[in-house]
This record gives sequence, C-alpha cells and structure tokens, in this order.
Amino acid sequence: MDYTEQHKKRLSYMPWLYFRLKTMHLEWAHPWQNDIQQTLMAMETISIGKNVFIAPEANIFAEPGRAIEIGDNSYIAADVTLHGPVRIGQNVSINHHSTLDGGSAGIDIADHCRIAAYSHLYAFNHGLKAGRLISEQPVKSRGIALERDVWLGSHTGVTDGVTMAEGSVAGMNSVVTCNVPAYTIVAGNPARPIGKREL
Repeated sequence: MDYTEQHKKRLSYMPWLYFRLKTMHLEWAHPWQNDIQQTLMAMETISIGKNVFIAPEANIFAEPGRAIEIGDNSYIAADVTLHGPVRIGQNVSINHHSTLDGGSAGIDIADHCRIAAYSHLYAFNHGLKAGRLISEQPVKSRGIALERDVWLGSHTGVTDGVTMAEGSVAGMNSVVTCNVPAYTIVAGNPARPIGKREL
C-alpha cells in the first residue's frame, strides 16, 4: 500500500517530522516541497530560505508591498494564514491554524521562536470612537515583534504594537496586549507576568 499521501498530510500538521525523514521518503518529499515553494514564489512576493517546510494547506498572501520572508530551517504548518508584511527568522515554527496579519507595519519574528497551534497575531487595529461604524473607523498599524527564542502557547493572541522581548513566553490562551520583558512568562487575558525563565 502506498502511504505517501498520508505521510504528506502527517507532515502538514506535524512539520517538524519533515526534518527527520528517512532517505526512502526524501525521494518524494523534497520534490514535493520544491514544487510548493516554487509555485508560491512565482505567485506571491515571498522569499524562502533553505531547508524550509510549507504545508500545501497553508494560506500565504504576499501581494506587492506586503512581502513575506521565511528564514532557513523554518516551517509553516497546515491551515496557517500569513498575510504580509511578515518577516520570519531562522528555525521558527508556526503551527497549524495560526493566523498572522502584518497590517501595514508588519510582524517581525526573530530566530528560534515557537508559535503553537491556533495562535493569532494581528498588527493592526480599528478606531473605536462613538458616532461612527466600526467598519468606517480608521485603521492603524504599529507592528508586532517577537524577539529571539519567544514561545507562544496554543491559542495565544498578540495585539498590535506589542514587542515580546528575547526568551519571553506566553501561556496557553493568553491575550498579550502589552510589551513583555526578556525571559518573562505571562498568562491570562489580558496577559500578566506570572514568573521568569531561570537557569
């Protein structure tokens, strides 16, 4: 029985396995990924580093002026939606069903960050003044930055204007609305400091 299609689906939802494939699977996996990435680069304003995995079920939108950059050894899982501008460093994982929209200011993700499933980063926001429909309010964008080695637990939200400093962590189901200091662990809605990463 040919399990290739099942293997492809498994990799789409657990893409870290792509980097552990045995030689017998690399014969189909590398050409499969090459086709996906070449097609994306032909259609969208995207640059893709070496040894990258992008699930075919990912939604990648990078029209001119909203470029997406993906660094070496990073992976994008199934049902992720990326809307540029988004800059992704090296060794970054973005797990299934996460959404990142760069607004106009963009999302910057430094090396070695981990974004767990169902996380949402929106680098824009609507005005809220009374007397005007939300759909007619001005949209502002300040951008989002995740510095090196940041980890977002599953179902985490990060709002526009937030910087999470190096080594910081947001616990599952957090909503991060303020800057997070280096190596600080936050949790809750809105997220508050609950500890520090220590040696």
